[in-house]
Amino acid sequence: MNEDINSLLSNLRSIHQDIKPISTDIIVVADWVRFKCRYGCRAYGKHLCCPPYAPTPEVMRRVVSEYKTAILASLETLPGPGTDPTHTRHYLMNSVTHLHKTVYQLEIKAFLSGYYKALGFYAMPCALCETCVAEEKLEKGEEVSLLDTTKCRHKDIMRPSMEACGVDVFKTLENAGYSPRVLKSYSEQVVLFGMVLLE
Repeated sequence: MNEDINSLLSNLRSIHQDIKPISTDIIVVADWVRFKCRYGCRAYGKHLCCPPYAPTPEVMRRVVSEYKTAILASLETLPGPGTDPTHTRHYLMNSVTHLHKTVYQLEIKAFLSGYYKALGFYAMPCALCETCVAEEKLEKGEEVSLLDTTKCRHKDIMRPSMEACGVDVFKTLENAGYSPRVLKSYSEQVVLFGMVLLE
């Protein structure tokens, strides 16, 4: 039997304080989001939790429709060293890794509290490994397929990012009462978000 949602939220806050429950009705999934991954993101195709290996927006819409409640977890980060990183993921590696592990812990805690459908989603490409299995294969000139996700070194905790699945994170955050903004400098404070679908 599921814990009462308020008890669950209290328990989840023992893992991470800054969480917010939301209705899944406010989660926006849009087809254009994956174009931003494909055209403009250097990580495209290099991480098993990113497109083209992550679930499509069409699949994500169906999955979200099977839930009514989720939580958003926010994490304020400090800028990395320097002012012009080659790869944003590497620039924020420690914070991204911390967020990924936090989302996983929130998902597991919810699952063990009776929310057996709990499913987490990260922000940004996975940072659990310095180099993903997919990128290693590409560097050797080998083809990467969806089945390669079974070779992930962190299969137990690896989850796709929200944007990889087509979630319009900006609009979803606005719907949840946040005020996301485009950062204009690498010296600005970064706030990362993760999401766990609960029930």
